[in-house]
Amino acid sequence: MKRREFVQTATFAAASLLALPAIAAAGKRQKGVGLQLYTLRDTIGKDPKGVLTRVASFGYKELEAYSYKDGQIFGMPYADFNTFVKGLGMQVTSGHYGLDMIKGDTWKKAVDDAKKNGQKHMVVPYIGAEQRKTLDDYKRIIADLNAAGEVCNQGGIRFGYHNHAFEFDKIDGQVPYDLMLKELDPKKVSMEMDIYWVVNAGYDPIQYFEKYPGRFEQWHVKDMDKADRNKNADVGTGSIDWKAIFAKAKVSGLQYYYVEQESYPGAPIDSAAASAKYLKTIL
Repeated sequence: MKRREFVQTATFAAASLLALPAIAAAGKRQKGVGLQLYTLRDTIGKDPKGVLTRVASFGYKELEAYSYKDGQIFGMPYADFNTFVKGLGMQVTSGHYGLDMIKGDTWKKAVDDAKKNGQKHMVVPYIGAEQRKTLDDYKRIIADLNAAGEVCNQGGIRFGYHNHAFEFDKIDGQVPYDLMLKELDPKKVSMEMDIYWVVNAGYDPIQYFEKYPGRFEQWHVKDMDKADRNKNADVGTGSIDWKAIFAKAKVSGLQYYYVEQESYPGAPIDSAAASAKYLKTIL
């Protein structure tokens, strides 16, 4: 999977009302530290059971998967993968799915598999550069996301979209991320905020939480290197104020959060361990 790189008062009020159930759910959310398995992409495909066993030993409770295709994940049937995860005291609460998967029978099967295995969320994590050159491109994608969200609703799964920094690059004077928040139906599509990428783009996550309460049901938690804003740091060692951000979890609508790291000071597995250790000291 390829990875890179905020209307009128009445509209805001309506969106806020729609978000109230998510805000309420946040107060009941599970407290375990989560991990997006993409953090360990260099090793998990080679030894999924060994990597997952180490992840569990760090105290992770929720996992967000990736690479699902045709009922398989990391070379295992999805049901077998899920059973192994549960045996380690963890659960798969979310998964990432390519934009090319969210239509037709392919999407219906993915939703069915997620539902059968107790997964709560399904998320599109990326839009290719060739697919997002104009605002009209974004509007077409928004329509597709709303449609995919309706299929998820019918299957009892919550659908979402995960940002990078490019959604904040203005097109014709408009921030595409703001367009998405305006036109994505909150009943069908939640937002998984990658907090690092929002900060990297020069915006304030907390301002978004307060402007669009309840819309950000999942987060990606990765820190920003103090010397180079384009590099990640182990959570708690960088420049992002995680205590201030987690203090706004309820207004955000947060249900699950996942450590996700794309660059590392050492071995990725050591970063996963260090980030979990830090988060358990502040939450």
